[in-house]
Amino acid sequence: MAVSIGIIGGSGMLGGAMSSALLSQPIIEDLQLWISNRSGKVPEFESRQNVHVTSDNQQLVDACDIVILCVLPAHFADLQIDAAKCLVISVMAGGTVRDLQQATGSSRIVRAMSSPAAALSLAYSPWFASADVSAADKEMVTKIFSALGTTDELTVEAHLNHFTAMTGPVPGFVAYFAQCMVDHAVKQGIAPEIADRAVRQLFLASGRMLAEDEATPAEQVQAMVDYAGTTAAGLTNMIDSDLSDAISAGLTAAARKAEEM
Repeated sequence: MAVSIGIIGGSGMLGGAMSSALLSQPIIEDLQLWISNRSGKVPEFESRQNVHVTSDNQQLVDACDIVILCVLPAHFADLQIDAAKCLVISVMAGGTVRDLQQATGSSRIVRAMSSPAAALSLAYSPWFASADVSAADKEMVTKIFSALGTTDELTVEAHLNHFTAMTGPVPGFVAYFAQCMVDHAVKQGIAPEIADRAVRQLFLASGRMLAEDEATPAEQVQAMVDYAGTTAAGLTNMIDSDLSDAISAGLTAAARKAEEM
């Protein structure tokens, strides 16, 4: 059965990543993808027969079963659509289920968080559904977000603000930690380009190992501490410092910002 999915803001950084992932993954058969933006043009997708581009948000809504809102929070107030017949999925930061119901006319609302890593099918996309979202709707939501990477349904809407802070800013916080390591290496006299290459490879390898190892991050840290080598010396110093509190404070600040949007 053909499924029509529309992405309002489907040519932005996140919207474009989601569009690319949905078109490249065979998770949804007979997909008809609609994209709306201000120009009504998306050259990289327009040659595909199952892609339709418009500058008219309501035209997209009228043509689709599922509407994904991928606009900046600042533009949400200007969004004027009647999507009462649609399953509406929002990947905006902020905007509660109640806000989305009032703005779209739909009672079937899913709030989610994803990231531009969706283009590589590496995003983590948690989501929360309103009471009127059916089991069949949830199955489709899972299919959509599985095309972008991995996904989980949440039972508490407010938790999305924390995931906005933790998993939305790719690479964000991880890039800052990498920057600190590169800066340290350069201060020791190591050439910047070599330090940069070494740290990039470290984070690439670490990401793969964290993702594929059954051990939790805490268990992996403890294993390195128990090994009592050079890494243990560094980890012990970091654990004894206020680094954990500083990271928690940063994530809390980001979550508060998401709550205010």
